[in-house]
Amino acid sequence: MEENILKFSGQNTHGYRVLLVFALLVPLFFLLDLLVGSYYISFPEILKAIFRTENANDQVVLIINQFRIPKAITAILSGAALSVAGLQMQTVFRNPLAGPYILGVSSGASLGVALLVLGTGGLLGGSIVSVASSWGIVAAAWLGSGLILLLIIIISARIKDIMTILILGILISSAISSVVNILQYFSNESMLKSFVVWTMGSLGSVTNVQLAVLFPSVLVGILIAILSSKFLDAFLLGENYARSMGMNILFARMMVFLSTAILAGSVTAFCGPIGFIGIAVPHIARMALQTAKHGLLLPGSILIGALMMLVSDIISQLPGSETTLPVNSVTALLGIPIVIWIIIRNKNTARL
Repeated sequence: MEENILKFSGQNTHGYRVLLVFALLVPLFFLLDLLVGSYYISFPEILKAIFRTENANDQVVLIINQFRIPKAITAILSGAALSVAGLQMQTVFRNPLAGPYILGVSSGASLGVALLVLGTGGLLGGSIVSVASSWGIVAAAWLGSGLILLLIIIISARIKDIMTILILGILISSAISSVVNILQYFSNESMLKSFVVWTMGSLGSVTNVQLAVLFPSVLVGILIAILSSKFLDAFLLGENYARSMGMNILFARMMVFLSTAILAGSVTAFCGPIGFIGIAVPHIARMALQTAKHGLLLPGSILIGALMMLVSDIISQLPGSETTLPVNSVTALLGIPIVIWIIIRNKNTARL
C-alpha cells in the first residue's frame, strides 16, 4: 500500500513524456496500417485518396476510404476499449489476471450471437448468412452482454465481497460457454461456419455505418471510466480505505461494471471476441508510465491499446496474400508471453 501511495504523490514528468511518445506512435502506425494490404498502394496515392484530389485513382479512393481507414479506426477503438475495460477490472478485483471477460460480459455477447446464428438457423434457413452480417448480430450481442451486466449488478447489490463476485463471474462465463458449445453441437454446417468465423475476431468487417455506432459507444464507455478514475484510485488502496473516505462502494462498482459492459460488449458485437489485449495492456501501461494513478493509466492504456491493435492488424496482413490472419490469433501470440511473465513475476514476488 505504501508503494501505491508513493506512486500517487508528486508530479510524474516521466509518465507525461511516455504518453507523448505513444501519442506520436499511434498516428504513425495508423498510416503504416493503411500501407499494408494485399493491394499495394504508395503513400502519395494514400494521401491523394484521403484528400480526394483531382488526380486520385478511383479504385484507390474506394480501397482506402471504404476498407482500410475504417479497419484502422476500428483497431484504435477496439484496442482502447478493451484496454480500459481490462484496467478497470484489474483495479476493482485487485487481480493482475482480470480482464474485460472476467464477469462474463463478453460471454453474454457471444451467447446472444450464438442464439441468433446457431439457434435460429432452422427457422431462417439459408438466409442466416446475411443475418449474421447484419445489425441483428449487433443487437443480439448487446442484449446478451446487457443481461449479464444486469445479473452482475443484482449480485453485487447482495454480495459485498469483491472476490466472491469475481468467482461468480467466472462461473457464469463458464456456464454460458457450455450453452454456446451445446448450440454449436446441434447446429448445421453452414451456421457453425458463420459463428466460428465470428469467434476468430475481425477488424475489416466493420463498415463506415457501423463505425458511426461503435465510435460513440466506445466514447461513452471511456468517458464513464474517466469520470470514475477517483473511484479506481480508491479501489486500488482497498475497499476499507474507500469506505473510510465516504465512497459509495455499490455505486462505484456499478459505474465500473457499466463502463466495462459498454466497452467490451460493443467491441465483441462488431469485431468478435478479441482476447489478451485487456489483460496485457494495463500491465504495459503501469511499467511504461511507472505510476498507479488512473489519471495517467487511463490515457496510457488507451494509447498503448490502440497501438497494440494497430500492430496486431499489421502483423495479421504480413503474409501479403489475399488471406488475412484472424486478429484474435495475433493478439493471443502477442499477449500470452506478457501474461506468462505476469504469473512468473507475481510468483517470484510472493517468495520474497
